[in-house]
Amino acid sequence: MPNMSLTKNPMPSQDPKVRARNFDEVALGYSEEIALDEAQRCLHCKNMPCVEGCPVNVHIPEFIDKIKEGDFEGAYQIIRETSSLPAVCGRVCPQETQCESKCTRGIRGEPVGIGRLERFVADWHRDHTEQKPEPVASNGHKVAVVGSGPSGLTCAGDLVKLGYKVTVFEALHTAGGVLVYGIPEFRLPKKIVQQEVDNLIAMGVDVETNVVIGKTLTIDELFERGYEAVYVGSGAGLPNFMGIPGESLKGVYSANEYLTRSNLMKSYLDDPVTPIMKGGNVAVVGGGNVAMDAARTALRLGADNVYIVYRRSEQELPARREEVEHAKEEGVIFKLLNNPVELIGYNNPDDRRDPRNGFVTGMKCIRMELGEPDERGRRRPVPVEGSEFVIDVDTVVMAIGTSPNPLIKNTTAGLEVNGHGGIIVDDSGATSKEGVYAGGDAVTGAATVISAMGAGKLAARSIHEYLSK
Repeated sequence: MPNMSLTKNPMPSQDPKVRARNFDEVALGYSEEIALDEAQRCLHCKNMPCVEGCPVNVHIPEFIDKIKEGDFEGAYQIIRETSSLPAVCGRVCPQETQCESKCTRGIRGEPVGIGRLERFVADWHRDHTEQKPEPVASNGHKVAVVGSGPSGLTCAGDLVKLGYKVTVFEALHTAGGVLVYGIPEFRLPKKIVQQEVDNLIAMGVDVETNVVIGKTLTIDELFERGYEAVYVGSGAGLPNFMGIPGESLKGVYSANEYLTRSNLMKSYLDDPVTPIMKGGNVAVVGGGNVAMDAARTALRLGADNVYIVYRRSEQELPARREEVEHAKEEGVIFKLLNNPVELIGYNNPDDRRDPRNGFVTGMKCIRMELGEPDERGRRRPVPVEGSEFVIDVDTVVMAIGTSPNPLIKNTTAGLEVNGHGGIIVDDSGATSKEGVYAGGDAVTGAATVISAMGAGKLAARSIHEYLSK
């Protein structure tokens, strides 16, 4: 019988007071019983609007039908036909603005919990199946993929299925890109990312870490080594700052550095190899998902108080609603309609040996009000004269966006970029340099995991067409 409930089954999760001080995954996942009940809410619409809303075109009604039948492994195999990272997508994709936003059930009530069902299926497969994917016979062509984030891994996965010999080059010591250095353990456990990488390796993808393309090797040198096409999915790892006084003080981090130290270098350990500021008052500037990740990480690192400082109102917060609610539940304090104008530091000129010298101690902010809409239709924040105030802080994290790293464009002749440093591509993902394709954050700037995966799929198809001529 169809389940005509207007609300989706809630996601079981850790108690906020408990989870705010540990790095265990917040969401606990659906049980088989809950998954079967939620699957019954799907109407299997003939025109399948949910598929249109998915950047990688997962066959959503088909995999949900398999869940209804109790064939969870069959559901997983359907997802794997178009997605190389189902366990990742089920956790971090903004389904509410993509597949679920197109769901017919959402017209009157809540949409089907598509993302939650995808996560359930991927987790069931991991818990019940030890068999690795089979290697694919080589077609004799070699392709290099720069970057092992979601875009690069997707492109590599699609190409290896077609028989290409693919090598993924990763600058860091662990594969996964933003999935391992940017997204915290409590949202995306790293063992899950590693399993997805291991699946690709089992299919025949080679992964070389500690290789910085543009420094260790250049794009041209990859072609000299026999690679016939190159996909650049190097992400957007160059942090943005506000340019206000005091940003060079100790205790001021970019969100990239802060999260990398915690997620990849495990600075939360009692005796870390790479240290990080812990405790005290922490201010995170920004309102996106990265800002929420940084704020929630600060709590888990032992902060006394954590503030989100954002210049617009709650309605304009770009972060996923779920992440905002989780942050509030855990105790993050939102200082909205406020903007930093200066960071204040401690300086004792009488004692240069004072260990507090040069450390941030305060953030001067000015209150804002919303004025006329800007070019994107959002009401522009306007400072309120005479409203400055100071927040006592020990750590400041700037989470106001990132730009593509300039290393590849600076070392690759003939590669055109735009004013923001993003690589320019055509509708096929091809760049201005013969045989070089690009996608994901390296093209668009910081965006979502699933949009980067969609770009990787597009490039894989285009590379296949290019090398099949």
